[in-house]
Amino acid sequence: MAFATIINFFTKGSERSVKSKLNIISMLFIKGGSILIGLLLLPLTLDYVDSETYGVWLTISSMVAWISFFDVGLGNGLKNKLAEALAQKDTELGKKYVSTTYALMTLIFIPLMIVLLLFVIPNVNWLSGELNRAIMICVAYFCIRFILSVFNTIMQAFQKPAIASLVGLLEQFSTLLMILILTKVTEGSLTHLSIALCLPPLCILFASNLFLFSGQYKVISPSFRYVDLSVAPHLLKLGVQFFIIQIAGIIQYQMVNFLILRNFGAADVTAYNACYKYFSVLNMVWAILTTPLWVAFTDAITKNDYSWITNVLKKYSKLLCLFIIGGIIMLACSGVVYRLWLGDKVFIAFEISFWVMLYNVATMISNLFVTFLNGAGKLKIQTIACCVSPLVFLAVCFGMIRLGYGIESIIIASIVCNFNGLLLAPIQTLGIVKLMKKVSK
Repeated sequence: MAFATIINFFTKGSERSVKSKLNIISMLFIKGGSILIGLLLLPLTLDYVDSETYGVWLTISSMVAWISFFDVGLGNGLKNKLAEALAQKDTELGKKYVSTTYALMTLIFIPLMIVLLLFVIPNVNWLSGELNRAIMICVAYFCIRFILSVFNTIMQAFQKPAIASLVGLLEQFSTLLMILILTKVTEGSLTHLSIALCLPPLCILFASNLFLFSGQYKVISPSFRYVDLSVAPHLLKLGVQFFIIQIAGIIQYQMVNFLILRNFGAADVTAYNACYKYFSVLNMVWAILTTPLWVAFTDAITKNDYSWITNVLKKYSKLLCLFIIGGIIMLACSGVVYRLWLGDKVFIAFEISFWVMLYNVATMISNLFVTFLNGAGKLKIQTIACCVSPLVFLAVCFGMIRLGYGIESIIIASIVCNFNGLLLAPIQTLGIVKLMKKVSK
């Protein structure tokens, strides 16, 4: 009877709901593996290099991630436009969107990588030899990754985010193996660490592109013949709004490690990231549950399925309460967990854990409503808010640091500047749902 109930749950409902449920259960298992590997990777890495060296790497990778500015939101623009094309069963248009996105990303990131590696980084005089090499490896990694990661966006548009998550799991596992090998055969160094964290994931992502586009997804695979710059404005119209949102996100979140390093030291970067990794387990599980919703919302809005949208929003709002309780329990157990997990390698103060927990709760609340608005393509208010939020972040951050607060000031600033997700997005979502209700009558 119990087995039949479980089978009913995963097979009952609309095609959209069934796809979302199957993706969620698959991603729970896959992401569970990713979380476990991530937790194992941190102490293993800290055995290979000290906390200060690892803190420097985290800061480098955070700052180099600013390269994503140059994708002008193409990835997210593709996600919505491809989902719409698939909902309308227009695979030829979808293939044009995919091919054109790959072409544009290549035209952006390969020349950018060449300029940075050959002309910019070698001429920065204050970089030491090892730091220079680490930055060059990181730049090459991110530039190539942004092109290959279009594949992940395509899987999400097909409502198959579990496949993208499986590839992510393989990337992490390959990195774990590489670090394990390095601990046995080499001395700890920033250069070796950079190679271990960058090369294996790229190999896995490249192989995944080749394998899946030559099989089931060949119908949508990129082709030179289907590159059509006339569809680029459709991708960019929505993409530019996502681009502005991306800029705000990078300024607010990728600057955290840099600000901690600059104001408090590399060891505190490692402490913050260890604490964040612990509490982000909760956020990762929440992301598993909400990731399929973006494209599902796009599909439902395209088909004017108001009842499905309201039902999903109600269920997820109730589920969110359980996750908040889970965050409080994790906070209560954090001291014990840190000792068992990291020993005496890293010290993490309780107040840091408290604010990181609140930050993750705020992110989960924001995620639900922003996901709906992203799927609906309603980005105007979010875009305007994101022009203001980096200024709020920096003002709160520097103001609290000047008053003598520690690294919690940066975390508090990250929460405050998320006023769109915590206030504006829920209000806008409610307004859109009410309007849909009137139209559907």
